[in-house]
Amino acid sequence: MVCVLRGPGKRTIRERMRSLGERGAALAGTVLSGAALAVALASEAWLGLVPCALCLWERWPYRVAVGLGLLALLLPRWNKLLLWLMALALLAGAGLGLVHVGVEQGWWPSPLPECAAPNLGGGTMAERLARMPARPAKPCDEPTFLVPGLPVSMALMNLAFALAVAGFLAISARHQRSPA
Repeated sequence: MVCVLRGPGKRTIRERMRSLGERGAALAGTVLSGAALAVALASEAWLGLVPCALCLWERWPYRVAVGLGLLALLLPRWNKLLLWLMALALLAGAGLGLVHVGVEQGWWPSPLPECAAPNLGGGTMAERLARMPARPAKPCDEPTFLVPGLPVSMALMNLAFALAVAGFLAISARHQRSPA
């Protein structure tokens, strides 16, 4: 048992450790979400991988989770709610990952028109060239493999990672005590 004399506004060591543990889940979720974004950007910059439209959509839940995690670190009173919202955002990210894996496997067509080959329509060759996008887009049904020889696409890695971090955050939020 920890016995500490405390004055007004002071917390015991036990209360401080619990507070650190409560913030640890928010910090871990924020760092892991930021790391997922960093891996995506690094694979573009250093490996020359080109993201498709679904890949770009899959990054938004991580951005939301980073923002919510920073709020949880700044507003510990709302930590439990913000952890649940982070988990929900990453579950949405896992849903986007599942859609992307389904498109890659040919289970269903992409819901995004950007994933289809551009329809340049009729007209002269000069008119068709003028309607071409400035930067070629990668088709969403073409999997990108980060590790050569490993048949796990980046979309599938994203699905698994988002589910794992969302599960961690949900378990952490469930064990948080409610604000007083």
